[in-house]
Amino acid sequence: MTTRQKVSFPGADATLTGNLFLPGTDRPTAGVVVAGTWTSVKEMMADRYAERLADRGYAALSFDFTGFGESGGEPRDVENPAGRVRDIHHAVTFLGHHPSVDAGRLGALGICAAAMYMADNTAHDSRIRSLTLVAPWLHDAVVCEAAYGGAEAVAEKIAMGRAARSRFDETGEIEYVPVVSTTDPGAAMPYDIDFYLNPARGAIPAWPNRFAVMAWADWLTYDAIALAPKIIQPTLLVHSEDAAIPDGARRFHAGLAGPRDILWTQGTQFDFYDTEPQVTISVDSAAAHFGRTL
Repeated sequence: MTTRQKVSFPGADATLTGNLFLPGTDRPTAGVVVAGTWTSVKEMMADRYAERLADRGYAALSFDFTGFGESGGEPRDVENPAGRVRDIHHAVTFLGHHPSVDAGRLGALGICAAAMYMADNTAHDSRIRSLTLVAPWLHDAVVCEAAYGGAEAVAEKIAMGRAARSRFDETGEIEYVPVVSTTDPGAAMPYDIDFYLNPARGAIPAWPNRFAVMAWADWLTYDAIALAPKIIQPTLLVHSEDAAIPDGARRFHAGLAGPRDILWTQGTQFDFYDTEPQVTISVDSAAAHFGRTL
């Protein structure tokens, strides 16, 4: 029977808090680090995937990144790709040293934006033996221009982010906008997205729905597509043509240096966070992939 342990472990700059889901086995088993969308906390989707993986025999760790949720660290709620990759590296260290985990059988699963961060760590961390990316958001400059309204709009957001960063460096004040809003055109996602606005789904008390404007610069200049040729570990992508930026997933998949597979299924981006059958399809596919490769 699956059990859950609240755990804490050191990150680069703060103590990180997570949930470790363990299968009911007496011997060390393969371990998987799990993370979710940008700005998210572990309860929104990472816990769901981690628990389902434990049900299938894996030790799975979900956690809050530095400055988010129950984890320590300042400033709060600032999306920082490089910082998130460092946090994942520390999460892998913690999981690999846990007595319930076989340190020689470690995998990673990233949902949406965490696909980029898990891919980045995997490209530089030989301890990760297998990678699964679910509804992966994988971007570079070309993808960002297509997703955010063209080169001029992207440049404007980058300039806004750099200006906000300068104000933070000078004053310590952080400029926030909503992550999702139907009324604020300055929101990071100014759309009616039920997952993020519905308390029965992602709009939980632990998630403050705020985006630090200074994060735009790091986010929009991050190149995940360039990571693919550096990844030699077996990699599975689970995606849909109706989900976010499928062209980014195709380009990333084509560039992978190691064994690769991609499962095209159906569903919107947000279906993969908490909706059936997308979650079960994704977890079953990930478990089978890890079973073959760990």
